[in-house]
Amino acid sequence: MTDAQETAADSSLRTTGGGPPDDVEPAPTPLLEPRDGIPPVIADDASLAEVIAAFAAGSGPVAVDAERASGYRYGQRAYLVQLRREGAGSALIDPVACPDLSGLGEAVSGAEWVLHAATQDLPCLREIGMVPTSLFDTELAGRLAGFPRVGLGAMVESVLGFVLEKGHSAVDWSTRPLPEPWLRYAALDVELLVDLRDALEKELDRQGKLDWARQEFDAIAQAEPAPPRKDPWRRTSGMHKVRRRRQMAVVRELWETRDRIAQRRDISPGKVLGDAAIVEAALAVPANLHALAALNGFGHRMGRRQLEQWQAAVDRAKALPDAELPQPGQPVTGPPPPRAWADKDPVAAARLSAARAAVSALAERLNMPQENLITPDTVRRVCWEPPKTPDAESVGAALTACGARPWQVELVTPALVTALSPRTV
Repeated sequence: MTDAQETAADSSLRTTGGGPPDDVEPAPTPLLEPRDGIPPVIADDASLAEVIAAFAAGSGPVAVDAERASGYRYGQRAYLVQLRREGAGSALIDPVACPDLSGLGEAVSGAEWVLHAATQDLPCLREIGMVPTSLFDTELAGRLAGFPRVGLGAMVESVLGFVLEKGHSAVDWSTRPLPEPWLRYAALDVELLVDLRDALEKELDRQGKLDWARQEFDAIAQAEPAPPRKDPWRRTSGMHKVRRRRQMAVVRELWETRDRIAQRRDISPGKVLGDAAIVEAALAVPANLHALAALNGFGHRMGRRQLEQWQAAVDRAKALPDAELPQPGQPVTGPPPPRAWADKDPVAAARLSAARAAVSALAERLNMPQENLITPDTVRRVCWEPPKTPDAESVGAALTACGARPWQVELVTPALVTALSPRTV
């Protein structure tokens, strides 16, 4: 660490848990260069073996980050992986050239991994063989500690006193070769991640929340990969405008055609055809190419061959027998949307209102977001089908069954027992 970095890091938390700043707060220091310079991009097996050996021999936590090409490429694969560990320095690895990083994952499997917003990076890291057994999520730590802004740049600035340049976060990381300014940005993203982790651990301990955070981190590390979405075409933006089943079939055919093209060409589906164009075609159900070309999103820039493939999708939807048309809505698991509660079950609606108020007050008292204290879905499920006798044991069991961690059960149960009590509603 440079002298300037040591000076700023020694000041530790400038803003503790979102509290008032010190009377005299030094200006943050721009972090312009990695302390050891920009490391070379690892793109061959021999260089990767050296990195694996170095990180296996290192000590302490491992800072880990990954860059994707969201909005440019199909899927969410990693296009750059960054790591830093005491004794090993920093490494930038090209997972396109080195698609199997399981050896690296095994080399640091016994170490704690430090990530920022871990749930965003873990799926793409898992695809290349990197799976942590324990982790520390600096974004989640910031939420639990009550910081109002928990982006990496904001956290590094408020906690450690450095300014990170974040201008390259949304670039096309599939670009090869990667420009030097992007590599500098990538290396700086893991430069102070362990320092941030150490400072946040102290702050969480000071607030009495460290055990809560550890339970949350363990839950993330142990979570199973999310299953594929059922009927992903239903998430098309603007789908709420589509009411008729035949129109829904048009959305489905266009969405699935777009997805096949995007996957084959390895580009973002939105670059093939926008959601707005899909919805407009579904509402219009064009009879022919001329009618399709008149719609927004299908105009003069689209060649005849492209128009023909979209019209063919529309025609397939038009030709479907009624029995094969999609049903409106999605299969509902769990309670209905809260807006429908007052009509379906006014007593349940009153329970939910009381529970929400109790959880909100508790979250404010604990200085953390409500959704991190307990998920809104958990509150809804317990309020829709409450225990017959809403005492501490039964409510706690209901929360546990919904996936709440022990610290959440301990804190939230008393508030929900009161909210679920018949005298409350």
